Order: sequence, then structure tokens, then C-alpha cells
Amino acid sequence: MSPFIVMSLLFGLTFGQTASLCAPSEYIIHVEKRECAYCLAINTTICAGFCMTRDSNGKKLLLKSALSQNVCTYKEMLYQTALIPGCPHHTIPYYSYPVAVSCKCGKCNTDYSDCVHEKVRTNYCTKPQK
Repeated sequence: MSPFIVMSLLFGLTFGQTASLCAPSEYIIHVEKRECAYCLAINTTICAGFCMTRDSNGKKLLLKSALSQNVCTYKEMLYQTALIPGCPHHTIPYYSYPVAVSCKCGKCNTDYSDCVHEKVRTNYCTKPQK
């Protein structure tokens, strides 16, 4: 095997572990409340991307903790609050949402992340947008 191919493989393996393509990504959240007249489209950032994982062939021999796979999750986040228009006075018109500042590959924390991806699409408006 030529030295160029060997060096390319080593570089790819080394760099592939550190550059996992997990980063903040632009995302639009559609928010509405039953009592309010309008839907609000909010531009934010979420963590999205690919993380290197390893699947062991010896699953029966290892502890469950050794088999967990990494996901693209929040490293740093902050919360912002938006005002939903067209709400009556007796309704709280505010909606707080996370904004990804930085991301990392790690275990999914169910305290602040939805760790299950379902095919159901719920991010849409049923009311007029404002």
C-alpha cells in the first residue's frame, strides 16, 4: 500500500473523530395557543448533525453503559421569550424556547432534549401567521 494512501487513511480516521459535523443549525418553530388568534414563526438554532458512534459486535458481553451511542446535543444554550400576538388578556401570551449556542456529541439528556425522533410532523401552523 502506498504511503499516500496510508497517510490519507490515518488523517481521515483522526480528523473524522474530531470533526463530527455536530453544530448549531437554523430552525423555525411554529408556536400557537388555543386561546390566541395567531401562530408565531420563531427563528432559532438547534443542535443537529452527525456524531461518530461505534456499534459493538459483543453486545452481550458489555455493560449497557458501554453501548450508549452519542447524539448531537446542546453544549451551551440560552432561553429567549417571544410574545404570541392576538391573545386575550386572561391568557399568558409568552413562549420560552431554547437557542443553541454551541453543540457537542454526547449522551442524550432527557432533562432538556427529546431523545426520540418520530416521523409525526407537528411543527406547522393551523392559524394565520403574524
